Amino acid sequence: MTSVARPAPRRLTAFAVASEPGNERLALARVTEALAASGLPPARLERLKTAVAEATMNAIEHGNRGRPDIPVDVEVIQEGDDIIVAITDLGGEHAPPGPGEEPDLALKLEGEQRARGWGLFLIRNMVDAMQVRTDGPRHTIQLTMRASATAPVPRTGGPEGDGDEEDL
Repeated sequence: MTSVARPAPRRLTAFAVASEPGNERLALARVTEALAASGLPPARLERLKTAVAEATMNAIEHGNRGRPDIPVDVEVIQEGDDIIVAITDLGGEHAPPGPGEEPDLALKLEGEQRARGWGLFLIRNMVDAMQVRTDGPRHTIQLTMRASATAPVPRTGGPEGDGDEEDL
């Protein structure tokens, strides 16, 4: 079997933001700046930006419980045609995910579903792949967006990542 050599992963940026409301905008600006020369088409960049902002808000609010002294780490890597953004909080182990409930606007408006719960659904549907992992206190959501929309990114662990997701 012949394999095609892929370029080595290249870190475009890595930084931390304080866990304060609104700092998702700082993270978003830094990620956008890092991706300026990545070749990501504008429509796909907008989708990735939405996912990055939502994942960073979740890390600030749910992972680090809004404690400004605990940073949210963000890393952006380009690996061939893939843009990978990893957002890490120190929320540690979260409750095991139950069967995921798909958000239903009508049910939410009728009060039959809780008003919250759109975050991971939105993120998952904005990017080509999403993985969630926990390593001790470090809880990371990894978002992958392929620069070309025609080449699919293989999903690991099924359509929802590796099975470690929770409803944030």
